[in-house]
Amino acid sequence: MVDNRYATALVIGSVLSLLATVYLSVAVATQHWYQYRSPPGNHEASNASELREDFINGEFDEKAYSDTLFRLNGTLGLWWRCVQAPGQSHWFKEPDPKMVTQCVSFTLPQQFLPKYKEPGNHNTGEDLLRTYLWRCQFLLPLVSLAFVFLSGLVGVCACLCRSITPTLAVGVLHLLAGLCSLGTVCCFLAGMDLLHRVSVLPDSVDGSLGWSLYLALISSPLQMMAAALFLWAARSHRQNYTRMTAYRVA
Repeated sequence: MVDNRYATALVIGSVLSLLATVYLSVAVATQHWYQYRSPPGNHEASNASELREDFINGEFDEKAYSDTLFRLNGTLGLWWRCVQAPGQSHWFKEPDPKMVTQCVSFTLPQQFLPKYKEPGNHNTGEDLLRTYLWRCQFLLPLVSLAFVFLSGLVGVCACLCRSITPTLAVGVLHLLAGLCSLGTVCCFLAGMDLLHRVSVLPDSVDGSLGWSLYLALISSPLQMMAAALFLWAARSHRQNYTRMTAYRVA
């Protein structure tokens, strides 16, 4: 039998866990982790369409796609990179062309490619720090979601067994998931800072954090709060059960 206090803690922890999972999943699937704002004249340049086509169909090169992101209001995510460029126009030049967003996904092999001390220059040697930061920002959210999924299985088993003891494992798994989510944000921010040090932004181009990153950042404390509730419920229930058993024996 579970006390009402522990049942309430479990329900609130489950809701927080669900919210954190939704936020992290949306963050991983969207491309607004970092965004650039370039002057309007860049979009009106004659080579804007060429840059867009090379961005979509060209070979994968960090310097090439980074420069295009800088010039064409680019947005960057864990799995996506997008730019804005004028759409297909008529034979005459439109005074206010419609801007079209084009996105390209990072393939799985591209996620594990090495980064170089000078982006795009393979002769400068591999930048190990940026390489592993990039790989960690890709792997950590997947590990976090895996921990939450595993904790859900443990929770289902606990319900079937009518025992609150496995809730301790659920709390530990949520704590690890929260740390992984926080690590994802830290790795991404550190990687972007190092990229901007070796690839300086052009004049009049501003970079800012996007809402996808904030969703991932919010998911971390939600997971940790859920972990705290699960751990408290498991520990308190265990102590109460031990006291009741000792009282009955006495």
